[in-house]
Amino acid sequence: MTLAFWILVVLATVTCLFMAWSLGANSNSPPFAPAIGANAISTLRAAFLIGILAAAGAVTQGGSISETVGADLILGTTITPLAATTGLLVAASFMTLGVYTGYPVPAAFATTGAMVGVGLSLGGDPAYDTYRQIGTFWLLVPPTSGGIAFLTATLLRRDDIPETVGIPLLAAVVAGILAHIRLGVIPHPERAQGSVATLVSHGLGRPSVVGVDLAAVVVTVAFAAIGYRLAYRKVAASVDGGIRSFLLVLGGIVAFSSGGSQVGLATGPLEQLYGIELGLPGIVLLAIGAAGILAGAWMGAPRLLQATSREYAQLGVRRSIAALVPGFVIAQTAIALGIPISFNNIIISGVIGGGLAAGTAGVSRRKIAVTVTFWLLTLGAATGIGFGLYRAFSALLGIA
Repeated sequence: MTLAFWILVVLATVTCLFMAWSLGANSNSPPFAPAIGANAISTLRAAFLIGILAAAGAVTQGGSISETVGADLILGTTITPLAATTGLLVAASFMTLGVYTGYPVPAAFATTGAMVGVGLSLGGDPAYDTYRQIGTFWLLVPPTSGGIAFLTATLLRRDDIPETVGIPLLAAVVAGILAHIRLGVIPHPERAQGSVATLVSHGLGRPSVVGVDLAAVVVTVAFAAIGYRLAYRKVAASVDGGIRSFLLVLGGIVAFSSGGSQVGLATGPLEQLYGIELGLPGIVLLAIGAAGILAGAWMGAPRLLQATSREYAQLGVRRSIAALVPGFVIAQTAIALGIPISFNNIIISGVIGGGLAAGTAGVSRRKIAVTVTFWLLTLGAATGIGFGLYRAFSALLGIA
């Protein structure tokens, strides 16, 4: 390996860290903003927890999306260190542009577009099946997130359903899903990540009746019952205190999920470099991404949290809960499928859905239209710039 190769390795790693830092400072912050707006936690403590939880999610859940970004977006070629560096520079630049313009740039759109662009510039072929799967998922996110938020907000607003019932029911649903989230620390005989439900099921020999996994059902019900009981005790002691506690726990779970779903956008371009050319285990690359997310959350999140918490304070705790529930559900679904997603897309859709339950979306139609247009332009522009910039770098460095 030449000196030029190691220089590219360093540059690629630095751009990965910068991208991860940007994700930690921006994309991983919204989950705790509602809790700050409800005075359930201070800004600095929230930033500290965001860093820890998002980094933990990155290490334990980030592998599937990282593999998709690094290997499945382009066929017939492999991502070189220069291509990875170029793609990450383009994606990080778009995120920086979003910060300055005031319109949140979805990191998934920017990274996916940039990596497709550099991959095509390398001479690779489009992975149309992967694009259809990702595009379909992206199109389903707004109605799904908005729909879940609408139902959640409607449940919490009903006068005939007291908080001592509504909040524990939501806690039971969230806890039941937790039994099935995939974690790298849990072994599975058929894939890299397992869940508590699958661990128990395989340990008991996968007992089933009419094709239904009995062990998984029992574990799910047990998790749901524990979640319901814990939430009920909190809400029964104090309705306001119980709601704030649930909002804080939910924010922590979503922050953990955001780390797992976002880190692959920073580490994916380096999968070929670290896994094949350097021969390092995947956990090393995920740890680098987690370190960047941790630093970004601790250094950059407090300012963003102070701004966004005021917006969530205006929404109220119930609509805030309604906006976060789909964030958790959709993020975990994306992780299971290995699909890169935008947390901004999920949260904004959730806020709109929760607002419709109250009779108003709470977001101007003009801003929604401009934001969606900005997202589509990001995807197309990132692809074109990634293609052209890699050609320019390779010509400048004399790389064929």
